[in-house]
Amino acid sequence: MSTKKKIQEEVDVLEQETNLNEIVLFNDDVNTFDFVIDSLIDVCEHTLEQAEQCTILVHYKGKCTVKTGEYKDLEPRCTALLNRGLSAEII
Repeated sequence: MSTKKKIQEEVDVLEQETNLNEIVLFNDDVNTFDFVIDSLIDVCEHTLEQAEQCTILVHYKGKCTVKTGEYKDLEPRCTALLNRGLSAEII
């Protein structure tokens, strides 16, 4: 394998990794901690611990990345969060 081919493969892998998007959940004054935790477990397939940590981060920092992946996977999840009355967007 030539050095040029190996470097190109490494670049290809890095490009694939950087094409990932994120769902960012924003804080609001409406939804309860329990509701947000349950939503993250149901929609984003978080464990209880992950959901609790994200909810605390959202509360104190104002926002938190709750899911990373390809846009086609994130879009229905983000829509489900929005349909539950949560504030989220894909970046």
